[in-house]
Amino acid sequence: MRLFSDKIMALKTKTLEQARPLFAKIDETAEQNTARVLAAFRNQQISEYLFRTTTGYGYGDSGRERLEAVWAELCGAEKALMRTQFVSGTHALACVLFGLLRPGDELLAVTGAPYDTMQTVIGHAVHTPGSLKECGVSYQEIPMNQGGVNLDLIAQSINSNTKIALIQRSRGYSLRKPLSISEISAVCAEIKKHRRDCICFVDNCYGEFVDTVEPIAAGADIMAGSLIKNPGGGLAPSGGYIVGKSDLVEMASYRLTAPGLGGNLGASLADSRLLYQGLFLAPHVVAQSLKGAIFAAILFDLLGYKTLPRFDELRSDIIQAVELGSPEKMLAFCQGLQEYSPVDAHVRPIPGPMPGYTDQVIMAGGTFIQGSSIELSADGPLRPPYIIYLQGGLTFEHAMLGILGAANAIDSI
Repeated sequence: MRLFSDKIMALKTKTLEQARPLFAKIDETAEQNTARVLAAFRNQQISEYLFRTTTGYGYGDSGRERLEAVWAELCGAEKALMRTQFVSGTHALACVLFGLLRPGDELLAVTGAPYDTMQTVIGHAVHTPGSLKECGVSYQEIPMNQGGVNLDLIAQSINSNTKIALIQRSRGYSLRKPLSISEISAVCAEIKKHRRDCICFVDNCYGEFVDTVEPIAAGADIMAGSLIKNPGGGLAPSGGYIVGKSDLVEMASYRLTAPGLGGNLGASLADSRLLYQGLFLAPHVVAQSLKGAIFAAILFDLLGYKTLPRFDELRSDIIQAVELGSPEKMLAFCQGLQEYSPVDAHVRPIPGPMPGYTDQVIMAGGTFIQGSSIELSADGPLRPPYIIYLQGGLTFEHAMLGILGAANAIDSI
């Protein structure tokens, strides 16, 4: 069956020739991370009886507690919350901010403007009822420069009210570089040099298992992310996590439940096996996603589009940005990708409003888990320079077919 044009098929062959030598490093990282996961499972004595569901308050949920011990060990942290009660990564991030910040404190974003949904949580760019600003928390941000975080401005920006320094690992809806583990380490060291008690908080969404260590091991105090991204391995049905120093995680847990209750409550209504098995598979799934991102970078570079990162650059998250230059091409990309989805392949994505975003957003993703971005998906706000953000792919074969479908649709315009 002929799926794509002769031009796209020829480019596929050329793309694979360039991509395959780059896959060896990704496979090596996946092997090391799988070994780390196996060691953590062994150290925490994971057994089948831990996979049961619980009800009500969830007191004494040993499966939940042991899973969190595994994740804390993998991150080099003292304590973790890993719960399906988090509705998204933004929810987990917000629990950290509202749990740790008080009226009069300042939040300093050292990686420029954060992701769109975090801007509504903060409330300084967009007025949002119940935001940090409305609760009396001040905010400032340091724009990134060409080389990454502007370390020279950290000393000038930190003041006596600066309680948290927010470090966003991923690029979000921008063309700036994601941060590597070594860069996160340097940022945390610089912050601590000027104020030891300033909390280094990493938004780790899209970055888990891309490297062989996580930001906590590199000097961060606390971090948060989503389970329907990397660490859920495509099996977690919902949820998010917070991990870091015990006292900080405890304070954040009071915003997930209530002060005094914290992480002691929270029944495992979803089958805990999905979270354990998803975490076990995550290193391999992340590797498949990274291979798809490299394939997309090469293919769209050959088609003449600006891609970030470039195919041979160090990757610190699973996102591949492609600057398409027009809303029509963004629409074609998403519709072409959707056609090669396992779910809702018959649906044609169109732009629309999304909660937490100021612009209309186009999204493609026929995923088994709604909104899962470790499964093959693409999205972006309809605003110049019209960039699509591709991520995920449970298998490289599927990622490649979806990317070829997107390229074929654009090339047919």
